[in-house]
Amino acid sequence: MRKVLCVEPVIFVYMFASSLTSPLVQQFIYRRLWEGEYNSTFVSPDSNATYCEQNKSSPAYVKQKEVQEKASVFNMQLDLTGAVPSLVVAFVIVANGDRQGRKRSLVLPSMGALITDICLTVISYFSLSLSILFAVAFISGLFGSMATFLGGGFAFIADVCHDEKQKTTRIAVVDLIFGVVSGLAGLSSGYFLRGIGFTWTFVTASLLHVVNIIYIIFFLEDTVGISEFQHQSPVSCKELLRETFSGVYMLFKTAPYKKRILIIVLLFTFMTYLFTMVGGSSLFTLYELDEPLCWNEVYIGYGAAAFTSVSLTSFLGVYLFSKCLKDIYIVFIGIFSYIGGMVMAAFAKTTLLMFLVRVPSLLCFMPIPVLRSMLSKVVLTGEQGAVFACIACLEVVTGTISLSVFNILYAATVAWFSGFSFLLSAGLCLIPLTVLCWLLCTSWNGEDLALLAPEEVSSIESIDS
Repeated sequence: MRKVLCVEPVIFVYMFASSLTSPLVQQFIYRRLWEGEYNSTFVSPDSNATYCEQNKSSPAYVKQKEVQEKASVFNMQLDLTGAVPSLVVAFVIVANGDRQGRKRSLVLPSMGALITDICLTVISYFSLSLSILFAVAFISGLFGSMATFLGGGFAFIADVCHDEKQKTTRIAVVDLIFGVVSGLAGLSSGYFLRGIGFTWTFVTASLLHVVNIIYIIFFLEDTVGISEFQHQSPVSCKELLRETFSGVYMLFKTAPYKKRILIIVLLFTFMTYLFTMVGGSSLFTLYELDEPLCWNEVYIGYGAAAFTSVSLTSFLGVYLFSKCLKDIYIVFIGIFSYIGGMVMAAFAKTTLLMFLVRVPSLLCFMPIPVLRSMLSKVVLTGEQGAVFACIACLEVVTGTISLSVFNILYAATVAWFSGFSFLLSAGLCLIPLTVLCWLLCTSWNGEDLALLAPEEVSSIESIDS
């Protein structure tokens, strides 16, 4: 059977199935906690809207806020349970893909996602305890989860594309797939939930992962030939870990002082902005379920689609602004775009205003790819893998911590001001803005650049190009 080198269908199906179930899991947890609190169903069979108490003097209003707090804390604990094992698995499997092949990085997370959706189906159908989700999250993390899948997908594309222009184009296409597919899945999730319910929606996602696994195993050709790593002498676990981490260690150990500081500053900027953006945006579903919005599943789907489609406008923004602006100014524009959206979300009390929150946020995803590009320009060709390994680890660690912190903050503040977490997220953006202002005002003069190798001088100067 002739195999193909087209990984985009795998990414499309995986992202659609994952984005379809992600908002449903939050709603499923929220409804089950609600039913446990009120000892009644969350939605009446003949109603198109969720029950949502808006009278602040009512005892039901107090219980409603308690459900919000419990759901927020539960989601935080669930994220932590799965993130810890997935971080280790992702780093080891993706980093050693050159020896063991790229398909492993794709098929293992798909199997983990399949197990998760099957367990969600069983929990939903038989109304089992929500505590089982912690075991499910941990098992899914052992298979690598999203971090391993994305790392393997980008590595696969990098192996296939030998022309730099073609590589850039295919990676850009994958970024578009993330945005468009996530938006499409988020939009359809509400209709799936209303039409066939939680159980059959989880079954649908499971079938999509089965199709994906079959495609990866039987139709997708690995970019690393079996003979390339089967005939290599086996290495011990200690040597394997040393090979994995040595590149990152040497990047900072041997780099000149100025270069090391610049890398650390850019990584810190990337980490702080990612922290605020992931944490703030993750609270949208819970915020929309609460009063005074009281959105049902269809409106939540519309909101998820509107927010994830921002990745498309951010991609277009990077493409257009890069023709006339320096990288650092594009990052500034993206951060201010995010601040505007979060401040507006904090005071959004109507459905129209909540949808309009996405307008000032149209360019909020721009800083992430641009900061990656800036880091790539600082290091040499042989150091690209090390710096992107740092970025990958920071994404997983920062994202996990951010989700935990903001869910705790939301649980603590939802009773007196549910928009506080959004204002805090906007305020924390002052940290990366301050660092960027310092970087903008710092001139790399001739004396400073003399400390670097000639090729490193040109790479640092390219930050401003």
